[in-house]
Amino acid sequence: MITYEFPFSERVRTLLRLEALFDKAIHFSDLEGAAENHIALGGIFEILDVVGRSDLKMDLFQELERQKQVLLGFRDNPEISEMALSGALGEIERASTALFGLAGKFGQHLRDNDWLMGIKSRAAIPGGLCEFDLPSYHYWLNQPAQNRRANLKQWLRTILPVRDALNIILRLLRTSGQAERICAVRGQHQRTPCSMSAQMARIVLSSEEVAIPEVSASRYAMSIRFVLPPEANNRPQICERNVTFDLTICAL
Repeated sequence: MITYEFPFSERVRTLLRLEALFDKAIHFSDLEGAAENHIALGGIFEILDVVGRSDLKMDLFQELERQKQVLLGFRDNPEISEMALSGALGEIERASTALFGLAGKFGQHLRDNDWLMGIKSRAAIPGGLCEFDLPSYHYWLNQPAQNRRANLKQWLRTILPVRDALNIILRLLRTSGQAERICAVRGQHQRTPCSMSAQMARIVLSSEEVAIPEVSASRYAMSIRFVLPPEANNRPQICERNVTFDLTICAL
């Protein structure tokens, strides 16, 4: 199965971008190659850029507190597992505490590192990280893998509370809706209106289905059309046959 996610707001779009960037940075920081560690560091820089455009830390903290209050409303509900509820509340409490403990602007500890910021500024230039531009970075890339990985994990540790918080929120968002089996007649499906509280659509297709969804959506309406995978040097063509898929409208 292949899952496609389409956010309805800039806020959710930012969370999904950060999730992908954290996954990339963490994955490549665990590898030993210099090229992989270079990609990991680039992911950290991209995270700083995305978060630097918004007051994300406070937004995440407020959302965690809101979800905490929602879960507390299920106390003493016989249909809710007390153990599962306590576990979820504990996870939110730990994430909120760690997030609140971040001093100052997100990633300020990294921004105060002149060496890192020098690399970051050169990384924006195509080919700007050649060894003759930044010999100190070339030296770092040629250090033992365990040294580079230790540095990367140290730099990531200062921003991981944001990753933990957004993971909780996205998990709650993804599990908030019920999947609906839909047949897009001749590759087209429209619905209006969507729920006013809708924040994201999840489309699940069989991996054997040769079709790609394109979504135009807001909280008020949604249009889905399926296109065929593009061939070399050609634009995608509209799929003219029926396509069956699962659609979940998610909202917190």
